[in-house]
Amino acid sequence: MKRRHGLLRPWAHAPHALFCLIVAAALSVFQPTARADTAAVTIGGPFTLTAPDGTTVTDATYRGKWLLVFFGYTSCPDICPTTLYEIDAALEELGPDAARLQPIFITVDPERDTPEVMGKYTGAFGSRIIGLTGSPQQIAAVAREYGADSARHKTGAGAEDYAVDHSTYIYIMDIQGKFVRGLDFDTPADRIADTLRKIMAQPDE
Repeated sequence: MKRRHGLLRPWAHAPHALFCLIVAAALSVFQPTARADTAAVTIGGPFTLTAPDGTTVTDATYRGKWLLVFFGYTSCPDICPTTLYEIDAALEELGPDAARLQPIFITVDPERDTPEVMGKYTGAFGSRIIGLTGSPQQIAAVAREYGADSARHKTGAGAEDYAVDHSTYIYIMDIQGKFVRGLDFDTPADRIADTLRKIMAQPDE
């Protein structure tokens, strides 16, 4: 069984960003907490997506690395950039241990988020976060594997006048691609780093 995670709606205007984060933090209380010890719940699985350089990557591409998987989109006004900033800052805090990790940002807006767009966007947060996109079918498939939801809502009359509500968990996957635990989007860098440091210090099964 795949568990579906709750949606948070990004606001369309930057002046509302602070209000959005306050509302999002309140709503996150009602999101189900993903647990690795719940046998009936499966999080993660095989995927085939496209990297910024146009190459095809799969879940097996990153086997042997701990993964931080986050779903979002490049037009997100606040939640996505804030989360990616904290992830990058957490990598800085981890020092040499960061080499054992691969953060992955998977778009939920593949029509606008081409490989080139994803590459430029994640590049603004450093070179260690990889942005992945794909066809709408591929994105739907990987979102289904992770139980990540998304839904468009119109913000204007134009074809590209829309925002995307999306799940906001950071998924921690072990070196074999198995789910370990999830973190809320607003987890600060020091707590992300501390959590990862403790998890990675445990002996491999």
